[in-house]
Amino acid sequence: MSEPFSVPVTVRGYETDTQGHLNQSVYLNYAEHARWSLLQAAGIRQAELVADGVGPVALETTIRYRRELLAGDEVTVSCAFEWGEGKTFRIRQVVTKADGTVAAEIDAVGGLMDLTERRLVPDPRQRFRKLAAEPELFGL
Repeated sequence: MSEPFSVPVTVRGYETDTQGHLNQSVYLNYAEHARWSLLQAAGIRQAELVADGVGPVALETTIRYRRELLAGDEVTVSCAFEWGEGKTFRIRQVVTKADGTVAAEIDAVGGLMDLTERRLVPDPRQRFRKLAAEPELFGL
């Protein structure tokens, strides 16, 4: 199995809290950035999703903080989709420091919403396969 998709991020000073740690809400921004970067790398642009009448939605997110991140830290944020049956999928993400230390683990449950019906599409895998130039980035 190949390595999961990942993007580099540098922790910026304005993202830290009064203790000098990366603010907890910014981990969600990093995770979202990695997910949208994966979509783009797979050949899916936001405008194409809207034109196809769908949009990704987050249904549940859990963050496990393992080690602190400080301004200037270089990290990678991975993104791996896991498919089951039905309307939802899991996204496993790991924020890893340059020395290999895991700073955080982010697990999310997502779906693909039909923007007209305002309901999840019944088979998001099929829709991602249709839209993606490189569906293997989604594990498809």
